Amino acid sequence: MTKSAKDYIIFPLDVTSVSDLKYYVKLLSNYVGMFKIGLELFIRSGPDTVKIIKDMSEAGIFLDLKLHDIPETVRRASESIASLGVDLTTAHCAETSEMLKAAVSGCKEKTGVLGVTLLTSVSSIDIQNAGFENQYCADISKLVLKRAKTAKEAGCKGVVCSGLEVGLIKKTFGKDFVAVTPGIRPAWNLSEKDDQKRITKPADAIKNGSDYLVIGRPIRDAKNPLDAAIMTAQEIEIALEQINK
Repeated sequence: MTKSAKDYIIFPLDVTSVSDLKYYVKLLSNYVGMFKIGLELFIRSGPDTVKIIKDMSEAGIFLDLKLHDIPETVRRASESIASLGVDLTTAHCAETSEMLKAAVSGCKEKTGVLGVTLLTSVSSIDIQNAGFENQYCADISKLVLKRAKTAKEAGCKGVVCSGLEVGLIKKTFGKDFVAVTPGIRPAWNLSEKDDQKRITKPADAIKNGSDYLVIGRPIRDAKNPLDAAIMTAQEIEIALEQINK
């Protein structure tokens, strides 16, 4: 089944209340492909957030908790996540392959596990300050590729990576290895400044092979979030038409 432009959009529910959650789900349900629940909302409101979305929308659900703990703890946490019936979840790649394998094992194919390669707020200077080898500081893509390889071998469905590395990920691991790309800034929103350092436009990410685009602030902070979502989908549609020519 061919994906429509809106199906590429994952909208992160980075809000502080259930009332805000309901507002955005009702507003955007027919204009995005998936809603993402992150740490802030999940800690405040818990598993009920998943049920609320399921009751209000047919969109997919991405529970982005970025698990990072000893393997047994991660396995048991993943079992709990899978029991909620969400489509995707995350675990950090910055740990042992055994931890990622535990996440995959716990989800038992009910929920796809994505390995988080490197946060889009991280720069080469940050990598250097963290004590990584010079080769990774000079070329972040090498670190992302190394972590993606670990995720692939652990059985993950795919990875979370910036649009700058997605082409290399797809070339190395194939089209079926899912790439979810945060740090997306639509062409009409590039003047806005925030803490994201490795950003890309929707068209560039799509052309490089991204399967899903996490687009939050450009939509949420717009004067009219619905219009922003529609404009973003139109931008993606143009990119898809160019690819399919």
